[in-house]
Amino acid sequence: MTKRTKVLGPNVIAQHQPRRNLSVHEHHSMKILQDAGILTPKGGVARTAEQAYEIATVLGESEVEGDMVVKAQVLAGGRGKGKFEGGLKGGVRIVFSADEAKEVASRMIGKKLFTKQTGELGRVCNEVFVCERLYARREYYFALALERKYQGPVLVGSQQGGVDIESVAKETPDAIIKQPVDIISGLKIDEARTFARRMGFSPSCVDQAADWMMRMYDIFMSRDAVLLEINPMSEDLLGRVVCMDCKLLFDDNASYRQQEVFDLRDWSQDDPREVEAAKHNLNYIGLDGSIGCLVNGAGLAMATMDIIQLHGGEPANFLDIGGGASIEQVEAAFKIITEDSKVHAILVNIFGGIMRCDIIAEGIIAAAKELNLSIPIVVRLQGTRVEDAKALIAASGLRIIACDDLEDAAEMVVRVSNIIELARQVDLKVKFELPI
Repeated sequence: MTKRTKVLGPNVIAQHQPRRNLSVHEHHSMKILQDAGILTPKGGVARTAEQAYEIATVLGESEVEGDMVVKAQVLAGGRGKGKFEGGLKGGVRIVFSADEAKEVASRMIGKKLFTKQTGELGRVCNEVFVCERLYARREYYFALALERKYQGPVLVGSQQGGVDIESVAKETPDAIIKQPVDIISGLKIDEARTFARRMGFSPSCVDQAADWMMRMYDIFMSRDAVLLEINPMSEDLLGRVVCMDCKLLFDDNASYRQQEVFDLRDWSQDDPREVEAAKHNLNYIGLDGSIGCLVNGAGLAMATMDIIQLHGGEPANFLDIGGGASIEQVEAAFKIITEDSKVHAILVNIFGGIMRCDIIAEGIIAAAKELNLSIPIVVRLQGTRVEDAKALIAASGLRIIACDDLEDAAEMVVRVSNIIELARQVDLKVKFELPI
């Protein structure tokens, strides 16, 4: 049975989902909310401990009184329960003075934070958000997302805010409510009020909560967002509705019309291989398996990953070279794949429509020679100039296993990958020789 990705929660984002969406830091998301007139905690961004001290001092001298919060700006969930290299626990820390804000910031900035989402590699914290601490009377979860089931945007809400919403979805799914929005007519104020009541907002706060939802819907649609998540959306002790935290994801396909948003991208938070792939206009996402995948087209990539799993293997990456890749791009793709030490074999699955198979073959041969590849490559090519491609591969003299059928190719790459994995476990080297 094919192993499927696991849905994490109501925002319909899957683990290792091979679709790239731009994620921006919390402070950028909060600024977008503020510009729309939505109430958020006052604060500022610090890139040094001294700046954190200055922001905390200004907050202390303003109408803001009491404690403050220093929040690590790292693009990963679970910051509050994370741990920094150096020993500091928690990427969200309450502080009681400007001096303490400076000390905490000094232990966060420039250090890697490790959370359940970053894995063992962690992610570096280059800046912190220093803001006022607000006291919530009640906390809710609110999100706007795109969901295939509803063929458009959907409101997602829960009375159990301020906690791990994925756990809520798993343990008490009835605690999460959803309401689709008509893509033509948009969100109406009466619908927003009804949803705020269903979420459990106090009667005195329903109108303000609905107003914030309307404004967030405008942000969601006008900015080409795929997720807007507020956790928590709170009623504070003054009877106000405040968005305490915000996560925004934007559709990568809309980058050409959302340049201002995409200029906010923090490349330091990305996998270096993904950054390198972007330089060559390649779509790459690293996964946890041992079989490298090089395909043209996202749909074909998904099918390739599925058939590898069907035969008992695990894909090491999602790499889509698109419909018009050059020889140089194919070389770059191979270099990125083979930099992953976990890769034991590579499956190339190309359907030549716009993309010519002979160009792919030339790129494979050039990459194999340039990188002196020692791992086996299984190639399945179909489409435009496929016979020319096969002739080039046959004449290359390289260890490239050609298959006409995708099923055969998947079975073959899983077998050779397993052989190499077993050999590496006992510190043996395997040399593949093709029959004449």
